[in-house]
Amino acid sequence: MAAASTGAAVTAYSLCSSNARLIDFASRDRSSKVLLLARVKPSFCVRCVASEPKQIVRDPIADEGVLSDLSALSPHAASIASRIKYHAEFTPMFSPQNFEPPKAFFAAAQSVRDALIINWNATNDFYEKMNVKQAYYLSMEFLQGRALLNAIGNLELTGEYADALEELGHTLETVASQEPDAALGNGGLGRLASCFLDSLATLNYPAWGYGLRYKYGLFKQQLTKDGQEEVAENWLENGNPWEIVRNDVCYPVKFSGKVVEGSDGKKRWIGGEDIVAVAYDVPIPGYKTKTTINLRLWSTKVPSDQFDLHAFNSGEHTKACEAQANAEKICYVLYPGDESVEGKILRLKQQYTLCSASLQDIIARFERRSGGDVRWEDFPEKVAVQMNDTHPTLCIPELMRILMDLKGMSWDEAWRITNRTVAYTNHTVLPEALEKWSYDLMQRLLPRHVEIIEKIDEQLIEDIVSEYGTLNPEMLEKKLATMRILENFDLPASIADLFAKPEESPVDETSEEVKSHDEVTVTEKDEQLDEEETQKNKAVNKEPAYIPPKMVRMANLCVVGGHTVNGVAEIHSEIVKLEVFNDFFQLWPEKFQNKTNGVTPRRWIQYCNPDLSAVITKWIGSNDWVLNTDKLAELRKFADNEDLQHEWRAAKKSNKIKLVSFLKEKTGYSVNPDAMFDIQVKRIHEYKRQLLNILGIVYRYKKMKEMTADERKANFVPRVCIFGGKAFSTYVQAKRIVKFITDVGATINHDPDIGDLLKVIFVPDYNVSVAELLIPASELSQHISTAGMEASGTSNMKFSMNGCILIGTLDGANVEIREEVGDDNFFLFGAQAHEIAPLRNERAAGKFVPDERFEEVKKFVRSGAFGAYNYDEMIGSLEGNEGFGRADYFLVGKDFPSYIECQDKVDIAYRDQKRWTKMSILNTAGSYKFSSDRTIREYANDIWNIEPLEIN
Repeated sequence: MAAASTGAAVTAYSLCSSNARLIDFASRDRSSKVLLLARVKPSFCVRCVASEPKQIVRDPIADEGVLSDLSALSPHAASIASRIKYHAEFTPMFSPQNFEPPKAFFAAAQSVRDALIINWNATNDFYEKMNVKQAYYLSMEFLQGRALLNAIGNLELTGEYADALEELGHTLETVASQEPDAALGNGGLGRLASCFLDSLATLNYPAWGYGLRYKYGLFKQQLTKDGQEEVAENWLENGNPWEIVRNDVCYPVKFSGKVVEGSDGKKRWIGGEDIVAVAYDVPIPGYKTKTTINLRLWSTKVPSDQFDLHAFNSGEHTKACEAQANAEKICYVLYPGDESVEGKILRLKQQYTLCSASLQDIIARFERRSGGDVRWEDFPEKVAVQMNDTHPTLCIPELMRILMDLKGMSWDEAWRITNRTVAYTNHTVLPEALEKWSYDLMQRLLPRHVEIIEKIDEQLIEDIVSEYGTLNPEMLEKKLATMRILENFDLPASIADLFAKPEESPVDETSEEVKSHDEVTVTEKDEQLDEEETQKNKAVNKEPAYIPPKMVRMANLCVVGGHTVNGVAEIHSEIVKLEVFNDFFQLWPEKFQNKTNGVTPRRWIQYCNPDLSAVITKWIGSNDWVLNTDKLAELRKFADNEDLQHEWRAAKKSNKIKLVSFLKEKTGYSVNPDAMFDIQVKRIHEYKRQLLNILGIVYRYKKMKEMTADERKANFVPRVCIFGGKAFSTYVQAKRIVKFITDVGATINHDPDIGDLLKVIFVPDYNVSVAELLIPASELSQHISTAGMEASGTSNMKFSMNGCILIGTLDGANVEIREEVGDDNFFLFGAQAHEIAPLRNERAAGKFVPDERFEEVKKFVRSGAFGAYNYDEMIGSLEGNEGFGRADYFLVGKDFPSYIECQDKVDIAYRDQKRWTKMSILNTAGSYKFSSDRTIREYANDIWNIEPLEIN
């Protein structure tokens, strides 16, 4: 990787040359140092000969003797301030007249990037030299959040940058707040991927991430009187100071066309639409290490020769730009709406672009590192590809295509390599999230890949028949129907014959009296003709039988094509083995593993919650817990200590006061920092049950209204109930729930009878930066999904790590969190996973009897207490015994009584602040297991087979 724009000519090397030197990039008064590697080259200046006296364009870094006296790079405030000023002047993105916070942010970020690039290049050079096995994490989402504070924190330069910016007239907090969140993800899938990158770098594992560079993200959420509205994200509007475009790293990506077979028997994919994927690199620094890995994002375009100049000059401007527009829109929006055929095509193009460009890049790196001796059988010993959910499934047929069509391998050779290289993480048990693509659409867009998938499917059928034999055709037929990659396809003739039903013998009618032809009267003949005519008419008018569409099951392809399948929490992995992929588990039990998710303690406690982090460090005796979270368990022995409890509550109160200011700014609502802060922040989905939460609040409000003022104060703890999350733009029911929450809030928050006893706030446009304010201030957090439906969750881990107590079901990682923090420190309610199916069957049979309190709440909502909007559709989803969008599929009504009774226990516990604080401390102490560092070590050891590679 070439070094990017510093004034000096600097190239980074690691252990590669005798004249490589260590650059001390740590403060003089700190024993812990971050050392950067750079090869020393002569400095130079550019002289202006247009005027006298001669002017010198100076590089403040070079002027300070960086290149001749490496110790001058010691980043005291003056040195950092000098580099910031240099970028403000010589890497301009704003007018030179001022140095306002936005400009200060870009200049500060670029000065940090200079430091990262040195380590980044050294890391990459070391990987190239050592040629060790490297992991590649492919994900449609990377929800990075802001990068400045994380980068300087990992470089251990937070204090120095704060001093430097203060010297320049700004606070670090103000400057950092100018950075927009990178709009590259939406929920837990993307945030997990970003935590993994942080842990990979921190633990010195050779690894890269691959994703797409979305111009407009998912969307920016706005709340109006009509509910949620979506507008395009503008995070790239002013540029991104962290990324470096690699115009020399680009790969062709093809769509459509046709497959032809040459005289040599090789298949070639020709014609169609050709685009180019261009690499944008983002450095990911590790904590207290020089290792800085890469997140490579792809953007799409076409060569300039595809601009139709003739059409443009003829006035056909749209036509002239059509090819470029079609290419660019691939990376416009994360998860474009797929209700239309065009939307489906765009999504499939996105997934294939990610897979194709990334694999071409990975293969090019493998070939380069192999030198002149490329041994393809070693590819799985040098490369591990992890598919984060089903979005990158096309890696499997694409790697097969490249190996066979471009590298000349046989099917068996290519299959062995592919199967040993690729692994799959499952993130859901929801059927609609186990992706299926239209076979016809895929054939139209990726004809060569469909041929490969068909052959994989044939091979799978052979494996199943070979394993189970043909003695039990009924069992075999069921397994094939469940396990095949191709859905609604006929079986090969040789297999189909096994299931052919024998023809029924004709009925013997010889004993029946039948009139002879001669005995048929004219009337009977007429009746017979009329009947024949009627049957003909029926045949003509009869609607054709429904033919289910042919589909490609991407999850099945992942399981078949990969060497490992892992779930992301213990309960989820069991559901994957016993329900979702049970037939595959019976066939290949060795493929299935559990890897419980984790979150990075750097971003999610050390940086976002410095007050609490300082308390933890004081009582544990060091900040080693940031790298070794097992040390958090030492807090348990101090949980009853009054001094710790006092400091703990003070840290929490400080965070709550910060959040109060933020809520006032963003929503206009004023809230009491002494109230309990009760938070649910998640993607809006029926299974996550924000509806259960808000109906519980409605019940609480109704009971308050029925009491006197004194009774309210005696019976209820003051609460601020905070929601955040986006509803997908075409998910109508989720958007109704958002609207309902805001309507309830508008009513309650303006009710003078209630005052500060209850507030309901929906924070618009929830993202990582908002989470970094909400989570440290939280006291109760709701993780209340229908049991068995949440794969893991990661926000539950973040809340627990920050001393927040959870209320939830036994779902996802809640199960393991409760085990670690203790049953008494987790508010449990609701049906368990094994009870869900029987409860749904009970409902379908009409045997469910709703709780009176639940019926009371529904009636109250329908009374118009929260405005004129008609919520019949939303409430109707909780009623009835069957039908789409009915019958309370997510068991809100069933769990409602248990939920509100559990909330009463929350109130009782919160009144005893000593008890509550102890519970809070024990949550942080028990969160040690849920570090992404632990998760990544497990992936590295059990799935990828990679080793740490530290730059010395």
